Amino acid sequence: MWMPEYLGKEGNKLLKMIEEPPADTLFILVAENEGEILSTILSRCQLVKIPALEANDIEQSLVSKKACTAEQARQIANASNGNYREALNLIQHADEDFHGLLREWLNASLKNQTIAQVKLIEEIGRLGREKQKQFLKHFTHLIEQAVRMQVADDTLKEKLLNAMSSGEQDFVPRLNKVMSLEQKEAIAEELDKATYYIERNANAKILFHALTIKIFHIVKNNIVITV
Repeated sequence: MWMPEYLGKEGNKLLKMIEEPPADTLFILVAENEGEILSTILSRCQLVKIPALEANDIEQSLVSKKACTAEQARQIANASNGNYREALNLIQHADEDFHGLLREWLNASLKNQTIAQVKLIEEIGRLGREKQKQFLKHFTHLIEQAVRMQVADDTLKEKLLNAMSSGEQDFVPRLNKVMSLEQKEAIAEELDKATYYIERNANAKILFHALTIKIFHIVKNNIVITV
C-alpha cells in the first residue's frame, strides 16, 4: 500500500486486518513521512527505514544502463536527491540546456536588461509546463548546492565541489558571490511558488515576468515582494 500517511481516519478501518492478517498474507506499507501515519497503524507495523540512494550510485547506473554521458549523469544524479525515479524523469530533459538558459535569464534579470528579459521569457514560455517545472527545479538545486557550500568548512567544500558537474562548479560559487543566505532562501521560496502555479495552469509568460521582477528586487534591493 503506497502512501498510508494519506489514509486519514479511514485507516482505522484497516486496523483489524493489519493486526490479524489472513493466512499467507504480508502487508507492506510504503510511506515517505512516518510522522503522518496514524499512530494506531504505525504501532502495529515493523518499521524499516530505506535511505536515499547515493548520488554516485545513481550516476553509475545512468552511465551503464541509460547511456548518459558522465557529465549528464553527474548533473542528473546530484539533482535527483537520492531518488532514482526522479533521475529517470530528469533524463527526459537531459538534452535541454537549462544551465545556459538559466545563466542568460539571471544575467538579464539582475542587470535589468528589459529587451533580453522579454526574449528569454518568451523562450521559457515555449518550453511547455513539464520543462518549465524542470527548469525551476534545476535552479532550486543550484541554490541548495550554493547554500551547502556557503555553510561548509574548507574540507567539506572541496568534497562538495568534487561531487559537482563542471557546470555546477562554475555556477554555484557565482551564486554565492551575488546572493546572501537570506536572499537564496527568499528566491527558493519564490521558485516553489512558481512551480505550484505552473502545475495549476498559470500563464507562463505572466508568471515568469513576475518571477523576474521579484528576483531582481530580492537581490538588488534585498526585499521580498508579496502578491
